[in-house]
Amino acid sequence: MRTFSVLNGLSVISLTTGEEIGKIIDLLFFETKVKGVMVDKKGWLNRHLFVPIEEIYAIGKDALTIKDVESLLIYDKKKFPFYTLHNGVNHIGGKPLMTAEGETVGLVEDVYFNEKLGNIVGYEVTDGLIADIKEGKQVLKTNSPLTIGEEVLIIDLNC
Repeated sequence: MRTFSVLNGLSVISLTTGEEIGKIIDLLFFETKVKGVMVDKKGWLNRHLFVPIEEIYAIGKDALTIKDVESLLIYDKKKFPFYTLHNGVNHIGGKPLMTAEGETVGLVEDVYFNEKLGNIVGYEVTDGLIADIKEGKQVLKTNSPLTIGEEVLIIDLNC
């Protein structure tokens, strides 16, 4: 099980060419499945790239490796209408998370997922710096997709 915060900023390396393609800047998902990562491409034309989860060869502590540069796609939010953790209008990071029972538990800060299967297994929430220091951050585990609203996210902890 990994969190996105561990991946954020990792280099993406092609095993075919040894080239560093760019750095991971976001996680793309739909319902309970990670679809891939968004990469900030190196170079003058800073277009974001989409690396589908199926094209990821390995995730190490220093880099994410892919077999071939050909597997990268130019990220187009219309073509890939996924949710993100941080970037774009469909992000969930920083939004209030409420239980189905109507209790606000904090703001979404991170996503826990199974890197082999791509399943999202939980969400890390913060209740503010002082609460995080005193009590630690909460991790809420679920097998159900979030209900993603414009202003609030809803999690069903009974699944």
